[in-house]
Amino acid sequence: MRYTKDWEDYALLDCSGGERLERWGETILIRPDPQVIWNTPKRHPLWKKANATYHRSKTGGGQWEIHHDLPPAWPIRYKDLTFNVKTMGFKHTGLFPEQAVNWDFTRNVIQAADRPVRVLNLFAYTGGATIACLKAGAEVVHVDASKGMVQWAKENAKASGVDTMPVRWIVDDCIKFVQREIRRGRRYDIIIMDPPSYGRGPGGEVWKLEDEVYRFIELCKGLLDRDSLMMLVNSYTTGLSPSVMGYMLSAIVQPTFGGKVQASEIGLPVAGSGLVLPCGASAIWTK
Repeated sequence: MRYTKDWEDYALLDCSGGERLERWGETILIRPDPQVIWNTPKRHPLWKKANATYHRSKTGGGQWEIHHDLPPAWPIRYKDLTFNVKTMGFKHTGLFPEQAVNWDFTRNVIQAADRPVRVLNLFAYTGGATIACLKAGAEVVHVDASKGMVQWAKENAKASGVDTMPVRWIVDDCIKFVQREIRRGRRYDIIIMDPPSYGRGPGGEVWKLEDEVYRFIELCKGLLDRDSLMMLVNSYTTGLSPSVMGYMLSAIVQPTFGGKVQASEIGLPVAGSGLVLPCGASAIWTK
């Protein structure tokens, strides 16, 4: 499992009984996590001092219970990156801290290239990978179907001091955008994708990751060439293992462009136990 120990503003303090106890800067949150199926004693004192707890509803969704002193938004820093986080619907904060290990990996690839690098970040959310790539000196095209998420990403770019770097902010359906880029003859050195497990497109199209991801990787291959450096595919779908994701990259990208493929879980170290909580999976092709 891959993870970083370099977070200072974030910590997974403990996890038990289907919940995580987390520190986001000075703010303590309790959020549900379906993978936390053990019921170890909740001895950490901050279990009783959280600023807010997210409660899931039996009918779907849920809501935050505010205990005390919860700011509307606040900054979180990772190395030289700054993000604005806040409590939002469906337990999220606008940042997935386990992705920091992939931000570092991608930055290293960009810096080692020692030449201009063009990055396409698909399903780009609030821009964690976008901002990391901009910091490394790359040119980035950031694509997400949500106007609100793209605006949030712009605010994060400004907070990190990269808002004047070469970046295009695109509000669009990722599949349709990739299809147009292929017709335009565009090519990218790095493609990053973090597709949702399930969703609906602007025309009501249903996206189910297990059904669509292979075809989508095949489509994105059309934006690579012999000089391309990397493709990164993230997944938070429980039934889609790292090995399966790695196999897809090996079957689609590697026969044409060579290179190597690695796949693994990514996680977060748990301060209270010294263990690492699995939080998702990534498969990476590199030249």
